[in-house]
Amino acid sequence: MKVVVQVKLIPDVVQASALERTLHTVNECANQVSAASFATYGLKGSVKDLRSMAYGELKARGLGAQAAQHVIKRVADAYTALRAGVRAGNLGGVGSKRRRKAESKPIAFRADAAHTYDDRCASWNYDAQTVSIWTMDGRLKNVRFACSAGALKQLVQYRKGESDLAFRDGKRFLVATCEVPEAERYESRDWLGVDRGIANLATTSDGENHSGRRLDRYRRWQARKKAEIQACKTRSAAQLLKKRARRESRHATHVNHRISKTVVAVAQRTERGIALEELQGIRERVTVRRDQRARQSSWPFHQLGAFIAYKARRAGVPFIEVDPAYTSQRCPRCGHTAKANRPSRDAFRCRRCGLAGPADVVAGVNVRDRARPAWVFVNMPQPAPASTAGPAM
Repeated sequence: MKVVVQVKLIPDVVQASALERTLHTVNECANQVSAASFATYGLKGSVKDLRSMAYGELKARGLGAQAAQHVIKRVADAYTALRAGVRAGNLGGVGSKRRRKAESKPIAFRADAAHTYDDRCASWNYDAQTVSIWTMDGRLKNVRFACSAGALKQLVQYRKGESDLAFRDGKRFLVATCEVPEAERYESRDWLGVDRGIANLATTSDGENHSGRRLDRYRRWQARKKAEIQACKTRSAAQLLKKRARRESRHATHVNHRISKTVVAVAQRTERGIALEELQGIRERVTVRRDQRARQSSWPFHQLGAFIAYKARRAGVPFIEVDPAYTSQRCPRCGHTAKANRPSRDAFRCRRCGLAGPADVVAGVNVRDRARPAWVFVNMPQPAPASTAGPAM
């Protein structure tokens, strides 16, 4: 499976200037290629078309052969992704404002957008923790990088393919792709059900709760600060808002990584699988109070599930998603399902048999119980296809 490892570059003043100039130049070239592609082919420019149209011009701008190829491929891939999004309806229906806006102008690349390097443009020295990397000012050698011991071990063992040079908040990073082998999946003895929510980010069927109270305070504080900054209505205020939004996103990612790591470790230690609710379209299905709408629409539920899924594959832990319908209203003991079983957000009390407890734990237990027959059905051997040959003559 593919994972990415991010290392922080520590260039000197000359190297930093060369890297910044390189990013700005290649993204300026990407914008020129994008504009020419849109004017000539609309949204349908392919790599072959763009190569015949723009390769010579990019070489004349001083880009190396591989750098020019990567710029062309970035532009072609961007238009491919846009076409796929239009076909899937992600930008709205025909005539929608968002779709018209996307289709009416060429794709633009930020001045500091990430640029791709292959092994001919960037080489790694793991022992010295340095990289040699192509720039517009020539090849930079002995550019130092820093990362954790675990990340360095992954780079040494599994790095394969391309790396991206990124510039973020005044820092420079190389994001490397690693092909990490998946562990052999074991036969689970039982399942660990996980219920995801807003107040409690994740609650397991064992009763372990990952509360979102501290995170909620942090996000309310961020919202107040953003409101103060928005009142300034200046260009620097807009830049600061973007910086704060990225910081909040990184914080949410860190929290999701920490929760998913804990859940997978518990399942692996007890030789159980992990069962999650399939929350596709949760924002359209679920109605929440007005004061919770912003939290529901901004918290990355899908990211937490994706982190648990890929960490489970790496650890060999069985993973399944089950139907989420009525998991918080169904009694796991007698099966009675009713809205009245949940008199409040936090409490569950069955109106038939009297079972009571925390609502999120009950939901986790229901997720676990649904995983048992679902896993058997998923792993059921498929019948051999019927022969279509006619009778022998």
